[in-house]
Amino acid sequence: MSDDCLFCKIIAGEIPSDKVYSDDDVYAFHDINPAAPSHILIIPKKHLADVKSADDSDQALLGKLLLKANEIARDQGLEEAGYRYVINTGRDGGQTVYHLHLHIMGGRGMGWPPG
Repeated sequence: MSDDCLFCKIIAGEIPSDKVYSDDDVYAFHDINPAAPSHILIIPKKHLADVKSADDSDQALLGKLLLKANEIARDQGLEEAGYRYVINTGRDGGQTVYHLHLHIMGGRGMGWPPG
């Protein structure tokens, strides 16, 4: 846990969130500023600043993040119409909170390019 990390504080219960899922390794909650009708963030409980900070020891955790995202998308009713996963990395990648997080977005046509 990083003392100054917003998502670490959410995991610790210091900041409230609208929880969707939690286990020993990952935590998922509704985004407070949704970019789609369904917009959920899934984060590892282990503090990793971004995806490029992960190493070989994080392989199982990264896999679990994706598999739980699939399960959450299905539980949220997004599976049939489809959804988008986004992982922003670094300033130019649009990352604003430096704790690895995967966005699950759906509930409308997502189109490409995004916008």
